[in-house]
Amino acid sequence: MKIQGRMFIWLSVFILVVAVVYGVWSKEPVGTTALFLAFGLSVMIGFYLAFTARRMDALAQDNKEADVADESGEVGFFAPHSWQPFSLAIGGALAFLAIAIGWWLLYFSLPLILVGLWGWVFEFYRGENQNQ
Repeated sequence: MKIQGRMFIWLSVFILVVAVVYGVWSKEPVGTTALFLAFGLSVMIGFYLAFTARRMDALAQDNKEADVADESGEVGFFAPHSWQPFSLAIGGALAFLAIAIGWWLLYFSLPLILVGLWGWVFEFYRGENQNQ
């Protein structure tokens, strides 16, 4: 994670230089603002990764002499089957469609989003997957 933190910090420095040059050269406020926002996002991600890397043990990717097999093993637990992402996708699509069609469509999309989010968060606290 140390490498990723450094990469994002260097990326943020590059974006800051590009934002300043672009802002001075073009005098266009929207693109300049977007580049400064990209700089801020890159700094946040880089700081988080660098801060987290200090608290963790060194990973295989931080060792220059590590093999690919050094990082092998279980990655994590992933839900084998879930309908909650489908509900969130339909609700999100309706919410974005509400921008084009009309804000009244949010009344139909918000319950779908809330049900999908609630179900996804508490998926393994009830039902057949309760003890996983």
